[in-house]
Amino acid sequence: MKYTAAVITVSDKGARGERKDTSGPAVRAMLEEAGFEVVYTSIIPDEKEQIEAELIRCADEKKIALVMTTGGTGFSQRDITPEATLAVIERETRGIPEAMRWASLQITPRGCLSRSAAGIRGKTLIVNLPGSEKAARENLAAVIAPIAHGMDMLFSEGSSDHQHHHH
Repeated sequence: MKYTAAVITVSDKGARGERKDTSGPAVRAMLEEAGFEVVYTSIIPDEKEQIEAELIRCADEKKIALVMTTGGTGFSQRDITPEATLAVIERETRGIPEAMRWASLQITPRGCLSRSAAGIRGKTLIVNLPGSEKAARENLAAVIAPIAHGMDMLFSEGSSDHQHHHH
């Protein structure tokens, strides 16, 4: 089954047109390569209310299956993408950011500084990626295959016990 996806770039500079967004297009290309249908992309500033509204719009109105954000996951004062994500999801999926940080740590000790969150709202999986194109690619590469399996489970009827077994 082909799932829909959205890529939301969270960046003050990007939203103001002061910086070309390379992470969003890179994430989009990787998702399309993995078989997702990217139906929506946007660039918004690091404003909690705006991020929350955009995530809710993608999940509730557009009914997009997978929403990837890029940006706003660091230590800067303006980095609040994880907080906005946690505010709108119903169930956390902590293993996804854990896997991304683990993969990042194989590359740089600074991988532990990523504050990325992920979770489910209705039938939408929302995952935060870092803002740098290199880190976004590395993080997504680490979880794109398991995410595809997670989508199958999210969209299968009922809770079958196959999800407790490792394939």
